[in-house]
Amino acid sequence: MASSYSTDLKIELMVTGEKDNQWGDITNTNLNLVQQAIAGFESIAITSTNTTLLMTDGTLSNARNAVLRFTGAITANCTVFVASGIEKTYTVDNATTGAFTVALNQVGGASVIFGATNKSHKLVYLDGTNANDILDDLSTIRLPNQNEVRFGDADNSNYVALRAGATVASNLSFTLPTADGTSGQAITTDGAGALSFATAGITTGKAIAMAIVFG
Repeated sequence: MASSYSTDLKIELMVTGEKDNQWGDITNTNLNLVQQAIAGFESIAITSTNTTLLMTDGTLSNARNAVLRFTGAITANCTVFVASGIEKTYTVDNATTGAFTVALNQVGGASVIFGATNKSHKLVYLDGTNANDILDDLSTIRLPNQNEVRFGDADNSNYVALRAGATVASNLSFTLPTADGTSGQAITTDGAGALSFATAGITTGKAIAMAIVFG
């Protein structure tokens, strides 16, 4: 029986009695392939046409890396393909320039898509058919030690951040409104964490002064 290659990482699987005097070299090659899959990083220049990453039997290949950085000045929406049937995780860095989308797709399946201005990182897993965004549907995100949620501006040069107060007496949750309010309304609370839009109270300095004078 001849040796074969694994489905996901294309590592050579030797059988007893095969590859006389080659086991050492093949094992070293396999270890390098495993190392690339666990810790490999590769910067890949993509163009405005689609790009296909390779996962070649028994050979270092760009699709096997753990971390992929996509670079290049793109002038149209483009897709990076990985062959179907492969199950794998990636950290993907979209470092392209140009306001166009970049998609990672397992041929024939669903894509993970970076928006036209989304020059960021994504954690992705391939299930053999589809590319999936790991952080897209987390049930809970916990940021300890007063860490911030940051909302970057258009070029990510500055941001607006939200974080918890220094001391919180007990757990506190807010439920966002389910629809937008009207112009001039403010977000109010029902005292139990449910937020909604309502007409604001006194809104001018003059009205406040009159309230103080006349009670």
